[in-house]
Amino acid sequence: MAMEMRLALRQTQRMIMTQSLQQAIGLLQLSRLELIQAVRQELEENPILDEEVLEEEQVSEEASGEEEKEGQDDDPLADFDWESYLEDASDYRREFPREEVEHWSPEERLTRPRSLSDHLLFQLHLSTSDSVLIHWANEIIGNLNENGYLPESLEEVRGKTSTNLAVLEEALRLVQSFDPVGVAARDLRECLLLQIDNLKDGGEVALARTLIAEHLVDLEGRYFTRIAEKLKVPIKAIQDAVVLICSLEPKPGRTFSSEEPRYITPDVYILKVDDRFVVVLNEDGLPRLRISSYYRGLLRKGRGSSKETREYVEGKMRSALWLIRSIEQRQRTLFKVSESIVKFQRDFLENGITRMRPLTLKEVAEDISMHESTVSRVTTNKYVHTPEGLFELKYFFHRGVHAVNGEAVSSLTVKELVRRLLTTEDTGKPLSDQKIVEVLRHKGIEIARRTVAKYRGQLKIPSSSRRRRY
Repeated sequence: MAMEMRLALRQTQRMIMTQSLQQAIGLLQLSRLELIQAVRQELEENPILDEEVLEEEQVSEEASGEEEKEGQDDDPLADFDWESYLEDASDYRREFPREEVEHWSPEERLTRPRSLSDHLLFQLHLSTSDSVLIHWANEIIGNLNENGYLPESLEEVRGKTSTNLAVLEEALRLVQSFDPVGVAARDLRECLLLQIDNLKDGGEVALARTLIAEHLVDLEGRYFTRIAEKLKVPIKAIQDAVVLICSLEPKPGRTFSSEEPRYITPDVYILKVDDRFVVVLNEDGLPRLRISSYYRGLLRKGRGSSKETREYVEGKMRSALWLIRSIEQRQRTLFKVSESIVKFQRDFLENGITRMRPLTLKEVAEDISMHESTVSRVTTNKYVHTPEGLFELKYFFHRGVHAVNGEAVSSLTVKELVRRLLTTEDTGKPLSDQKIVEVLRHKGIEIARRTVAKYRGQLKIPSSSRRRRY
């Protein structure tokens, strides 16, 4: 079959996203701090951009400078020899030789919280000098999870080596003798037993040890009567032993958690002024951009510059204008979305979570005449400070639950009602999921039992059998 080349004309339509649109969409998804970093980087890379200084700031800086000069002329202490005066302060103000300070590396100045592994290794090297024991104890410590448990078996820790398991068991007992008590346990029962064995002997301690060792499943189900009949002891003694067990730490490693606290700065403030709510964008630290007057003049001259220079400046100028417009569009969109949320969720802002209404991205998008995807992007990674607290903007968007009167009720409102019912129930007769369904039906809310179970699981509240108290 012969092959030949031909030219053909074909007319097609394609949607191409311009660079300015891509930049605008990218800026929509950035949080306030990320936006500030992006603007700072652009200021460094684009010579066309300048940071605008407000006139009020310039006037205040000039005024403060003049006041300082005037104050120095009138101040009788301006010519005072402070250096000689402070020479006598050497007894409490320690000075370091300059050469000692300069050779310190940044790594030597960094610090971090002490981890569980650091805490255990410190005790290990103070407890024994046996190199084999130290090696396997080190291996065990390295395999502990964040809660202080040893999830692997000793055979898995040993691996393919021919070391006797008795050596690993001795190393495990050594690590289990360290602080915090209960560390390096292989399950909850062993963790609690290690802590019980560390307490002073007594009738209550002995009974608690028996409950943990032989009746942990019944104890978890709160079948206290069944346990009392099996052990032939008063139920009051069982309750006292349970109180002792509840004082133990089921996760001994969590006190050494390395999780850093997360500090959130809101992107939007919703303030109540008289009887209305006002939306204020948080623009602290966000540079105000403008086009450099020098490069504007360079473009006006035109003929005095080479072609390459003009092309470079024009390209940077377009990039600068796109960035300024994109930031303005982002702020305007964020403001409109926040105002729309205030409009839909005013009852929540006035009365709390029980008055939260169901809300979708589509409703807000239609309200402000924008696309749903734009609302989704602008609410990503953004936080708002309200009279009810600090929330993520996505928090206000959720589905509703049907009510008897035909209106929809927010799923967050229903979850809050479930939480209140369970935290105020009679612990002797805890509410079952079906009973909660009936209570909510009397309040005008139709909900399935499995939905109640799902909300209870999200609230981390156990079933009615485990919540029962005697």
